[in-house]
Amino acid sequence: RGSDWSTPYARILSIGRQLRKAHLCVAHPRVGQAAPRYEKIAKDSEMPNPGPTPARMVRFLILFCVCLLAGFILLFTPFIQPAVDGFSRGIVSIAAVLIRLCGGRAMAVADIMQNPVSHFQIRMANGCNGVNVTVLLWAAVIAFPASWLQKGKGLLAGTLAIHSVNLVRFISLFYLGQYSQPWFDFAHMYLWESLMMLDTLVVFWTWVYFVNKSGSSIAHAGAH
Repeated sequence: RGSDWSTPYARILSIGRQLRKAHLCVAHPRVGQAAPRYEKIAKDSEMPNPGPTPARMVRFLILFCVCLLAGFILLFTPFIQPAVDGFSRGIVSIAAVLIRLCGGRAMAVADIMQNPVSHFQIRMANGCNGVNVTVLLWAAVIAFPASWLQKGKGLLAGTLAIHSVNLVRFISLFYLGQYSQPWFDFAHMYLWESLMMLDTLVVFWTWVYFVNKSGSSIAHAGAH
């Protein structure tokens, strides 16, 4: 009779030991083995989503103000002024060349562009050469939390975008001033000033969008 119950009992014990070993293998993987998929998903779901915190915003504002102040101090130092004046003369020369290529009449004399027929002339002053808004953009890009490679790309692309728009501004004012002085004054004092600031903001926020998109793509790729 002992053989009638001992064999099933032994089988039950054997099955129990096998289930226990299988449970330990799943719950506690050996060293060098990959963790179960459900554990990785759980850990990924628990990772915090970094966003604009008050501390980061305060840090950005402080760095922005410091960089902006340093940029304008450097801009108005005596040894920088010759470079700024040369830059203004370069913009005038490029504008005159573009006008002549399109069939217009214009000649550059230092920082002044004039029409040799009507003798109308317009001067590229320091506040009209786009340097001020460039300093504004540089301060914002440098203060923003991003890699130096991303900042370098933003500074280069943003500077080209700003001065391309400013070149269009200067040429449009050259033509507008020959036909209507009131419209010239309005465009010079109000319209283009607002558009240059808007252009700077659009350039900065476009760069921020691509920086955040690049960071999200890298984080997403790293999670897989």
